[in-house]
Order: sequence, then C-alpha cells, then structure tokens
Amino acid sequence: MVRLLTGVTKLGKLQYTTREEQQVENYRKMFLAMGKDIRVILIKLADRLHNMRTLKYLKRDRQIANAQETMDLYAPLANRLGIYSLKWELEDLAFKYLEPEEYREIVEGLDEKREERIAFINKIQEQIRLELKLQRIDAQITGRAKHIYSIYRKMQRDNITLDQVYDLLALRIIVNSVKDCYAALGVVHELYNPMPGRFKDYIALPKANMYQSLHTTLIGPKGVPFEVQLRTWDMHRIAEYGIAAHWAYKEANKTKKTTVKVEEDKLSWLRETLEWQKDMQDPQEFLNTLKTELFEDEVYVFTRNGDIKVLPKGSTPIDFAYNIHTEIGHRMTGAKINGKMMPIITKLNNGDIKEIITTDNAKGPSRDWLKFVQSSSAKNKILQWFKKEEREENIEKGKDALQREIKRIGMTEQQLYKQEYINATLERYKFSNINDLYSSVGFGALSAGKVISKLLFEYRKEHEEENIEEKIEELAKKRETRPKNTKSGVIVKGIDNCLVKLSKCCNPVPGDDIIGYITKGRGVSIHRSDCVNIKDLFQDESRIIDVEWSDTEKASYKVDIEIHSNDRDGLVADIAKEMNNLKAEMLMISSKVNRERIVETQLTLQVENIDELNKALKALRKIDSVYEVKRKK
Repeated sequence: MVRLLTGVTKLGKLQYTTREEQQVENYRKMFLAMGKDIRVILIKLADRLHNMRTLKYLKRDRQIANAQETMDLYAPLANRLGIYSLKWELEDLAFKYLEPEEYREIVEGLDEKREERIAFINKIQEQIRLELKLQRIDAQITGRAKHIYSIYRKMQRDNITLDQVYDLLALRIIVNSVKDCYAALGVVHELYNPMPGRFKDYIALPKANMYQSLHTTLIGPKGVPFEVQLRTWDMHRIAEYGIAAHWAYKEANKTKKTTVKVEEDKLSWLRETLEWQKDMQDPQEFLNTLKTELFEDEVYVFTRNGDIKVLPKGSTPIDFAYNIHTEIGHRMTGAKINGKMMPIITKLNNGDIKEIITTDNAKGPSRDWLKFVQSSSAKNKILQWFKKEEREENIEKGKDALQREIKRIGMTEQQLYKQEYINATLERYKFSNINDLYSSVGFGALSAGKVISKLLFEYRKEHEEENIEEKIEELAKKRETRPKNTKSGVIVKGIDNCLVKLSKCCNPVPGDDIIGYITKGRGVSIHRSDCVNIKDLFQDESRIIDVEWSDTEKASYKVDIEIHSNDRDGLVADIAKEMNNLKAEMLMISSKVNRERIVETQLTLQVENIDELNKALKALRKIDSVYEVKRKK
C-alpha cells in the first residue's frame, strides 16, 4: 500500500528549478510506478475523475488548468489502457469546462430530438433482434449514445452541424463467441446495406490497448446511417475496464501482500515508454514525447513471413526495422514495400508487406533519420547509438556549451564548478560522473541552460545561508542611508534624460524582465514583461522601446504581495515579525477573513531588487498556516 501511495502522490522532497520541471517529474514518477504495479495509474485515474466531477467548486483558472491537463494526459492515458468508460467521462467533463458554450449547445441540441432518435434506434433494434433469434444466435442488443466530446470532434473534423451528425446513437450486439460475432455481422449486412469503407475488424487486428470489436456503419430507413458494434462478453468486459480486466494476481508466500502485474504483451507500449524516458533529461521534451505517445494512431503492417507489426501512424521503414531489432535498424541500407524498392522515409499504410535490406558494412544510422521516425523506441535507439559512438566528441561539445552559458551570465567556472554543486547536479539528473553529464549536453539530451540553472540554484542556496546575519545588517545600513527620492534605476536605450515611471499595475523591481512603453506626455512607462496589460500595449508596437536596469543607480521599489492562509490567532503579528527579521520595509499590511475561514492578506514592501523580494517571499511561505504567497501582477 505504501508503494501505491508513493506512486500516486506528487514529489515533495526534491528541489526543481521550475514549476514545469516538477510537474514533468511527477509524470515520470507515475510511469515508473506503473511499471511496478498497474494499480498506481488506476488509482490516479479514479482520483482525477473525482476531481473533475467536483471541479465546479474551484475558481475558473483552476478549472481550466485541471481540465486541460485531463484532456492532454489523463484521458489519452485511459484510452491507451483501454478503459473507455473512464476515458469518455473524463473527456466530456474536461470539454464542459474548456468549451462551455459549445458543450451547452450540443447538450441542448441532443435534448431537442432525443425522442425521435430513440424511436429510430428502437425500430432497428427490434428488427435485428427478431432476425438473430431466427438464426438462433443468442445476443444482447443495446443502444449506445455517442459521448458529447466525440460529437464535437466529428463536427470540427468534418465541418458539419449537429443536425448532420447521423450516428448519434449506435447499436451494440454482444454474443457468446467470436464465431457468433461474424455470424451476427452477416445478419445485419443482410438487413441493411453497409456503407463502403466503414467496416473495421478489431477482432482480427486488436488495438494496442487490447480493444476488440467489429465496427460497421449501415444505411437505415430513409437513408439515415447508423453504427453497429459486435463483440463477445469477454471483449465487452475488456472494452469497459481495459487493462484492469487483465490483472494477474501473484501471492507472495500466501500472505495478504499482493503484487498486481500485467501480462507482458498487454503493455508493450508502456515498456517502451519506460525505456526512452530513462535518458530523456529535458522536461519539456519528455512531456511532448509523452503526449505524442499517448495520442498516437496506429498502422498495421506485415513482415514477409506474415507477422503483424503495430506502429504509430506515419511510421516509415526505419521505424519498422527498429521494431524488429535494434541491430537491424543500425545496419539497414534499403527497404522493400509490397515487393518494390522504396525510399526508407516512405510512410507506411495499413496492410503493407515490408522487407528490410541490411549489410554488415553499414556505417550506422543517420541523424537525418530522426526527422522522419515516428516511434519513440526508434528515436531512442538512434540517439543511443550516437551517444555511444560519438561520446568523446559529445563530451567536448558539452564542455564548450556550458562554458558559453557561464560566460553569458557573467560568472566564472571557479564560482559554479564547486564539487558540492556538481555532485548535486549529477544526482539531480541521474549521472554517475561529470563526463556523462558533458556527453548528454553535447548530443542534446540535456540543455546547457538546465545544468547551469541547477548549479546557480546550489550557488545561491549556499550564499544565502552563509553569514546571513552580517548580510542583513549590511542591507539595513544601506536602507538607513539611502535617499528617499531616488531615480528610477532604468536606462532607456537610445534616449538620454528621459522621464521614466515604473508602472503601478505590475511594480517591476531590478531583476525582472522589463519593457518600456512611450506614453503621451508622461515619458516612458516601465512594465514587467509578464504584466497583465502587455497585450494592450502591443496593440501599438511602435510605442514599445528597449529598456534595461542600471547597474549604478540605487533605488527602492514598491511591491504588492498577496498571502493566502488558514485563519489563526497571531497570523499578522508573525508576518510582521518575519519581515522585521529580514529588515524588510513594510509600507502597508491588511487582512480579511471569508466565510470559509480563509485569510487573504495584502502586504506592500519596499525592496531594492528581485533577490531581496525573493527572500521575503521565501520567508512568508514558511509561516505556519500560510499555503500560498504570490506577487500581485
């Protein structure tokens, strides 16, 4: 149970340079835990479904963020695991909050003609039931409503209105055997004409998530199309519960401890995911590849011996070769498709028969192949080849890239290459030595910026803790002696003696990324680059001007901070005490409590730069009962 909870909960002990990096590490942790026990992701999906069902209680920004994450990650994941009952509900709930107007229009449109559709499908259902009975095929026939998000996708894809979506209801026929599936298919094709090109046999060629059924679209009364799905009871159970229907329980020493694993061939895509994610250090690259892996459609191709290979849609003979064996991919020099020599970057189609031509004298893969391969496993194997073959060259490239980044930020190797900093960075990115890190940067698996960010994090952490009392006293003396009426501390490029005003809507401080806006008669207004008013300013780009912070001018700046906490006695006093300990100059503090006993505190500080502000924010977050501290935009 502890292992399951560890797999589900977010990482709390590791330190990351960005919020996005931490979120991606949560995903990575979840996938690693899935490889050990599939119940981890089932618990996570159930938890996400509960969160989506209660999303109405959150603020609009959190609703959108949760709904988008559900649509991007959790619904596709439920689909890859074959848990369609979860997938459909997650998609509909996410759609409800992401596109509320479109959701409402579809729901209202469905309600208007609901009785008409039910009467239509009931008539067909009765006709098929009588004919199956005459053929002595034992079957259960049910109507299945198309879920709302799939209707919306079809309307968008085909550029049609709701009135033009005819297959809003479908029939599902469940029988006792595979033989009965095909027999029942013959019955419905006798009753109604099948629509050309709309028959799919997922029994002979199951989906990667184990889904099996026969799908056919028929022309009903008055020329109205409708869909029929035919499957056995075992197939129906798998379609509803997916991977959960294939649990294999293994009891250890007849105790109550149980490990739940999945049959090897049922999760081949997950094993590949775990393989390529090990060497993918860049969080954004990992997230993009993960989404691609979850969303991919598939193409079914054959070896010349008749074996079926399932590949991502858009795959090439390169993907096919690496799917067979890594060495075949490395030694590939050509390919035959359906008996004809074809370029190795040709996209494969369903039913293609593939043959790979290899030679022992092959020099290995080309970097250009990375532009054409679709499967994550092929891409990973190609990158691993270059990582191994060009290790020495990559080490030198990595060193150069890090040196350029250090020079760019104005620091030295002596400052950042302290052994403690390097050890922390190696541990963070799971490298055994410094050359492995250099090599990873050199061949592009990890960016130089990420490494330097981690080294800087360790550098700042040590220098914040070192002689902190002396630094606070020094800052306090500076505040006492600095003049009240200081200059803005901003240089407007290309203009001297210009009136400069710091915008009150975002209150920028030294260290913030800033832009200048030429006002009418009031000089240049300075805004943070993430100011909420930036979009309005860029409507007239001719007024935007380059600005930068001065290294020589000393100034003080007002910053507004918003603090959210649970209500308790002495909260405001503790906030004031922490700011006093930091010698931070408070200009204003006020608090209010809502009905849920949540306290919102508004605090205005006078600071000199972004580092001073960050120290204050860090101290505020450590106060008991405080759960959110943010700088107001």
